[in-house]
Amino acid sequence: MKIAINGAGIAGTTLAYWLLKSGHEVLLVEEAQQLRTGGYLIDFWGGGYDIAEKMGLIPHLMDLGYEMREVQYADEHGHRCGGFSVEVFRRLTNGRFTSLRRSDLAATIYGAIGGQVETLFGDSVAGWENLGARLRAHFDHSAPRDLDLVVGADGLHSRVRRLAFGPDEKVEASLGYHVAAFEVEGYRPRDELTAINHAIPGRQVTRLSLRDDRTIFLFVFRDEYLHESTPSNHHDHKIVLRKVFADVGWECPRILDEMENVRDIYFDRVSQIRMSSWTRERTALIGDAAACVSLVAGEGTGLAMMEAYVLAGELQRCGEDHTLAFSRYQALMTPFLERKQHSAVKFAPAFAPKTTLGIAFATLLPG
Repeated sequence: MKIAINGAGIAGTTLAYWLLKSGHEVLLVEEAQQLRTGGYLIDFWGGGYDIAEKMGLIPHLMDLGYEMREVQYADEHGHRCGGFSVEVFRRLTNGRFTSLRRSDLAATIYGAIGGQVETLFGDSVAGWENLGARLRAHFDHSAPRDLDLVVGADGLHSRVRRLAFGPDEKVEASLGYHVAAFEVEGYRPRDELTAINHAIPGRQVTRLSLRDDRTIFLFVFRDEYLHESTPSNHHDHKIVLRKVFADVGWECPRILDEMENVRDIYFDRVSQIRMSSWTRERTALIGDAAACVSLVAGEGTGLAMMEAYVLAGELQRCGEDHTLAFSRYQALMTPFLERKQHSAVKFAPAFAPKTTLGIAFATLLPG
């Protein structure tokens, strides 16, 4: 079949890899002008690790990854007031665990495709007509294509999902937080292979040192600190972060000063996508577009890779009967993803504790 995938992130590239293995003709469509770079670190383990191993990617990913040692909590004076060793996760996963950039993982998977997939950068699926046995897909810039299937792998704010299922408001459930991240060069101090957290009720900042003298900062805050809708541009992102974290103390004044020279800030709601079905006619969703569990759930990247692997596998098993493949994909993945979403909702209050007592509980974890 001829299959277009909107989104060249982790879900989209993984699906493209496995569809190629089955002999399908794949078109990747990516809104950005090139593969995205940067991004916060993810913990990579579990199902995603297993699939990457099947793809022969683990040696390279381990080279790219960071073998984190510790998560620490710092008080307003920078003194350690709690934390825990990451070694426990390595023991639980038998060493099948690393931390790496989302963009490095996506680029590694894309590299494994080896130029076998046509990619339209700087473009997006804009709509389609159902021709019965096929679709005629339209794009923002490219000429229309006749296809068998369109897959939305375009994230939490999926365009394909909106086109096929309606507005985000129907399926997006906020967990009550916003998150932001950016990185700078030359920041001091550096604590190698250690995540340093500072929290006050409802707000938390994390500092993490990367290679090449880079440092990434992650901000989490409860929605009540945002008195307007989610801002849509970098200028307003900076204004919000300055307002919300103005009185947080610790290194925040210096971090916010460093932010002024940053051009790229990740800023978004912490939300889940909850849908009764991820497929409609000749369209399917995977990854965050289908069932975002949110970054507080953990293993979201691995789940996206699992969804891609299962969908490709069912399309292979069912031949040209995409309706049956879609049904089997939904049946296999729904129970697992619903459990993950439920766990994330229960864990969310610990992400940026609302009270001083909640922060104290987090910092008392064994170190």
